[in-house]
Amino acid sequence: MLDGFLDWYRTSLLRRCSGLTAEQLAERSVPPSSLSLLGIVRHLTDVERTYFRRRWGGEDIADYYTAPGRPDGAFDDVDPAHAQRDLDRLVAEQDVARRAAAGLSLDQVFTSERWGEMSLRWTLTHLIGEYAEHCGQADLIRERIDGKTGWEP
Repeated sequence: MLDGFLDWYRTSLLRRCSGLTAEQLAERSVPPSSLSLLGIVRHLTDVERTYFRRRWGGEDIADYYTAPGRPDGAFDDVDPAHAQRDLDRLVAEQDVARRAAAGLSLDQVFTSERWGEMSLRWTLTHLIGEYAEHCGQADLIRERIDGKTGWEP
């Protein structure tokens, strides 16, 4: 059930980005905010990468967009020229995340140096909340761009 809800939100975000130009994806929600659809995509790419590749997969890899001294780089440094690459990275990280979690017990735990013990159940629930929050923001941004919301084609 948790996998299903998370996948529904993953698809929901991609749906809210579909059919837009690279420039529209990079368009800011409202000044002075740096929030954009592309920024949300980039942020969630790093979130997926952190939880499933670094924490659950044990890979020693850096974020794509967030760096020391640039905690909001995913939002601040969007470039329409890289919109398709950024969307493709999100889809790839989502696929890796599915494989990383496949077959694990929901009660399996990893220990974060910063946050302590976290179960797979906690991780999936946290990601559902993260995507839900950003899908709501994405609805408002998309509506401002072209009047469409949610699942409208």
